Amino acid sequence: MLTHNDLKKGVEFIYLDQPWVVLEAQLLKMAQRRPVIQSKIKNLIDGKVQEVNFQQGDMFNEADLEKKDIKFLYQSKGQYFFCEPKDPSKRFSFTEAQIGTQAKFLRPNESVIGIVFEDKIINFKLPIKVQLKVKESAPGVKGDRAQGGTKEAILESGAVIQVPLFIEEGDVIEINTDTETYVKRV
Repeated sequence: MLTHNDLKKGVEFIYLDQPWVVLEAQLLKMAQRRPVIQSKIKNLIDGKVQEVNFQQGDMFNEADLEKKDIKFLYQSKGQYFFCEPKDPSKRFSFTEAQIGTQAKFLRPNESVIGIVFEDKIINFKLPIKVQLKVKESAPGVKGDRAQGGTKEAILESGAVIQVPLFIEEGDVIEINTDTETYVKRV
């Protein structure tokens, strides 16, 4: 059993009979009141994000989630299709709302980690760092600036992120999928 104090970033728990993950949590103390945990949580089944306050005495069960390798196949009309790596005939899909922002870093035939709840794959997780090729990028122009500048780059998956000026079309770069930021050139 988890108490309200155990709800930290990344903790998976059962709330309203569904699995949730904590995105943000902070302790809030007000004068002459009980401490409250202000949190932002995400439903792992439908992808909805809520802000919830948990009081002292709230108890939760840990989510019994398993991890399983799955393979991303393709995207069509807001649906993202996956299969089991060894058996492509066992296909399933997620909507764009379920997946959230991590969808923009998916490439066809890429292996990801599926999250299994009650013998059903409910969502997936990308690796923290992925390598993608830069498809389009404006040339970097040096100007009057004291710090290094950035520019927009469109990646092979369709994602648009800010990169340093020295990145050019065709470069392979590493991206942090949690913060959606450039890490390094590969």
